[in-house]
Amino acid sequence: MSKMNLKSSFKAFCEQNKFEVNAQQIEIIDLLDKFLNQKETIFWRFLKKRKKLCFYLHGKVGVGKTMLLDFVYNKLIINKHRQHFNEFMINFHDFRHEKKDSNTIRDFVKKLKKNYDLIYLDEFQVSNIVDAMILGKLFEVIFEENIRIIITTNVKLDELYKDGLQREQFLPFISIIKNFSIQKELKIKDDYRTKNNKKPQEIFFPLNEKTSFKINQRFRELTKNKNVEKKIITTKGRNFVIENFYSGVARFKFKDLCDKNLGAEDYINIASICHHIFIEEIPIFNNENSNQQLRFITLVDIFYEKKIKLTLSLEEGLDNLGSSKKHFTIFKRSVSRIYEMTKST
Repeated sequence: MSKMNLKSSFKAFCEQNKFEVNAQQIEIIDLLDKFLNQKETIFWRFLKKRKKLCFYLHGKVGVGKTMLLDFVYNKLIINKHRQHFNEFMINFHDFRHEKKDSNTIRDFVKKLKKNYDLIYLDEFQVSNIVDAMILGKLFEVIFEENIRIIITTNVKLDELYKDGLQREQFLPFISIIKNFSIQKELKIKDDYRTKNNKKPQEIFFPLNEKTSFKINQRFRELTKNKNVEKKIITTKGRNFVIENFYSGVARFKFKDLCDKNLGAEDYINIASICHHIFIEEIPIFNNENSNQQLRFITLVDIFYEKKIKLTLSLEEGLDNLGSSKKHFTIFKRSVSRIYEMTKST
């Protein structure tokens, strides 16, 4: 698809969906078109010009990064793959666990290369030392295999894994990405998820008898004439029991999901059998419960990706839940997403 067609098609798409179009988005469409249609020539090699293999799009929450890249991705007629970054890393760690040899990274990438020319990683973020230590070598081999990567993230490249353990060992990854990437920030004043939000939210606060009655009433509405089941989710040999499951509607206390040693893969497996989830008694966040907050952030990311509807009860209003210092920036994304996920239907 030519640049003009891609640009005009995007404008038509926005008009059809009543989305705003601005110069920033059009500039990114142009950059993506150049990125996707690069042709490495002999003249390039003579000048030692490096082909860009990664498009790194960052910006604040709710500015439309995923919408924009989804549009371009859906227009591509190539071998391609879109995956949330959490799931991508889960797949890698599963592959490494099965292989258990020194060529794990190269074998994993060769498998990717066999199937895909381009991989789209949505919501790229690095929050644990295991991923931080492996990403440099993993992406080095991905680029050696000439696989193109497009990334959305809330974090500037130089601020990835900021204040993380042994961050100095993560810096080679940042260097590799810089060498192979086109970096671009999408700047828009408004958060599209909360702008003109006229629908009532399924958010109940503070925690008292009145809100408890309302959330019980809403739960009864959604589960009327449905039978309760006990579901057991098994993830890598550990069992997680869902006591209140009604044909895709599940109900939990916050502590059931975020106080326990659960991770992205557990939340993916829970989402695979649910379409609406109730989470009750969400606390105010601070430095003392930052681990629980990080699990909640991961949970929200995965449920959002899987298009799960939420009904929540909170200690305070969503904008007054606070945050640990460590997760302050990425929690803004969670709040933005929750507004969208809790809209009444």
